[in-house]
Amino acid sequence: MNKIKLMSHLVAGYPTDQLALTAARSLIKGGADILEIQLPFSDPSADGPAIQEACTKVLERGYRTAEGLKFIETLHKEFSDVPIYLMSYGSLIYTPGIRNFCKKASEAGVKGMIIPDLPFDFDEGLTAACKEFGMENIPVAAPTMSKERLEKLANAGFKYIYAALRAGITGTNTTIDQSTLNFISNVSKGGSKVYGGFGISNGEQSEALASSVEAVVAGSVFVRLITENAGDQDKLAQAVESKAREISHL
Repeated sequence: MNKIKLMSHLVAGYPTDQLALTAARSLIKGGADILEIQLPFSDPSADGPAIQEACTKVLERGYRTAEGLKFIETLHKEFSDVPIYLMSYGSLIYTPGIRNFCKKASEAGVKGMIIPDLPFDFDEGLTAACKEFGMENIPVAAPTMSKERLEKLANAGFKYIYAALRAGITGTNTTIDQSTLNFISNVSKGGSKVYGGFGISNGEQSEALASSVEAVVAGSVFVRLITENAGDQDKLAQAVESKAREISHL
């Protein structure tokens, strides 16, 4: 089996800035091609318990958006050839002004924005701001979308679309079956490259997806490993790298 392209998800600052940096390095060593960095948010509606708890713990430290962008900047300087996508929620980027936020994100090294609660056709100017500052807006397609709406998204001209492989929240196991592959096919019909995620935690799932997506996305599985090994930096690094290798078939 060839190497599978992997987008790995981390919560900025979790459980500490240093351990988050250790995890990012281990992910890249384990085969991650793209880093999706989530800015902690108090009500992460698309995220399961592992990521919700991680966000809560970081916010309890008084963590600010500026610190999250600084973390991204640190990663970008160390891994300048690894694309970094910023994942967050609409209110966090709307409050300071979307254009202003996108400018700062771009300056930190962000290459793409994933904001799941901003609809692709009512995005408050996100797509335009991303284009202005050399980033991609990566909208989210969900299996619950109507056929007509999914077709509209697929033909809206986005370079990349994030396909949430099932309804609900991240972190619970996802079965990759023919209906999943049909959904991905519909998402890609307009020519967009598709990132497929939600509940990806092992090599079998990534292998089932590999031929249908630009990259497999895994998040909660890594956040859980970070939580379980937060007391031992070496064990954390080893666990995260090993799981990344499994999912990416490195």
